[in-house]
Amino acid sequence: MSSAPASPPPLLNIANVLTGVRLLLVPVFLVVLFTEDGIDVGWRLAATGVFVLAAITDRFDGELARSRGLVTAFGTIADPIADKALTGSALIGLSVLAQVPWWVTIVIMGRELGITALRFWVLRHGIIPASRGGKAKTLCQAIAIGLFLLPLPELLGAASVVAVLRWAVLGLAIALTVGTGVDYVLRALRLRAAATAAG
Repeated sequence: MSSAPASPPPLLNIANVLTGVRLLLVPVFLVVLFTEDGIDVGWRLAATGVFVLAAITDRFDGELARSRGLVTAFGTIADPIADKALTGSALIGLSVLAQVPWWVTIVIMGRELGITALRFWVLRHGIIPASRGGKAKTLCQAIAIGLFLLPLPELLGAASVVAVLRWAVLGLAIALTVGTGVDYVLRALRLRAAATAAG
């Protein structure tokens, strides 16, 4: 006797709600970041808080979806969009405020958008799971952005030390961004080649 097929998870579930919250926090973050021309210490602290809250939802929504069997087509598409919207808005905002050079934003967002396009290109051949390097990249990017969002020179002084710390973490994030991007391209090409050979 065959068992009945499992019903698909509901669209409205905790994982998708967290993803939706992250998307909704992006415009809130931008409004808070640019209040008082982005130079007020209190508003910068508030912007950092919104960014951290949104980043925390990224930590939990995918984990909850997998552990509770709540993976949906919406979540699969919306989660990376929410991630890139948050990271992109933060980097663009910091570049507008002349905190992060535009070339950094272009390199990181170019990689993220390129890999997203690559995901769709190989989607019918299979899914490439996130690597440890990719997870480290995401964490490092978030920490680097947080360090640039925080008004550390105003709060702690030692502007030169803060600058070295910020750029050390950002440099690592850039290296991981480029390195994992190259690795993803190679894995996608191998997956597509294997699928073509099998077909």
